[in-house]
Amino acid sequence: MAISEAEAIIMDVLWHSAPRTAEDILAEVGPAQQWQEGTVKSLLNRLLKKKAVKAERDGRRYLYTPLLSREKYVSQESKGLLDRLFDGRVAPLVAHFSEQRKLSKKDIAELRKLLEELGDE
Repeated sequence: MAISEAEAIIMDVLWHSAPRTAEDILAEVGPAQQWQEGTVKSLLNRLLKKKAVKAERDGRRYLYTPLLSREKYVSQESKGLLDRLFDGRVAPLVAHFSEQRKLSKKDIAELRKLLEELGDE
């Protein structure tokens, strides 16, 4: 399931707190994104069609809840990034980031720990 950047902003709100109304979402992200109510509702409709969210009637409004988990989304996105840019390999990705951005001592320690854990398997 392909989620656009704008749709991901809506999903982020729902992953942090759901169910939410379109008005709740607009209040949270509208000012920063310069979005109007119609934009939020259009994005929610796209997410409904993709079955990334569900809507339940609550009086005269709808409450939106994510069906796509954040973990599954992150997994799909990271796999897509690896496949598109690094032939599905993690080492070139890490090398790229180490060249483009200085890795902190904490980052390096976490990578070492991960490698040690992977080496034990």
